[in-house]
Amino acid sequence: MRETLEHFGHVVLEARDGKEGLALFEHSQADLVITDIVMPEKEGLEVLMELRKRPVPVKVIAISGGGSTGKVEYLHIAKLMGAAAVLAKPFSVTALMAVVDEQLAGGGAPGTQVPVA
Repeated sequence: MRETLEHFGHVVLEARDGKEGLALFEHSQADLVITDIVMPEKEGLEVLMELRKRPVPVKVIAISGGGSTGKVEYLHIAKLMGAAAVLAKPFSVTALMAVVDEQLAGGGAPGTQVPVA
């Protein structure tokens, strides 16, 4: 995903897990956060909760391939918790870039679902 985003001209800061991602976010001027839901240390829903506490809104795209309860439930919960958009794995480059471009352009209603091609 990092390579794809960089190929399309985006600057990407990459973290191994939610805890590292939140620490990295503290020291960056990120316009957008993409978080997986199932991760070690701090899961994506925890990351989303932390980011929602910030005084300045942060656009978050949540992604998931599922887990023990399935990706649909995780993504639905992420939307309810304020994710700007969600993507179900596997997703295409076209779907990823469409949702990233839409969020960075300021468009997209919270909870936008991108179809998987």
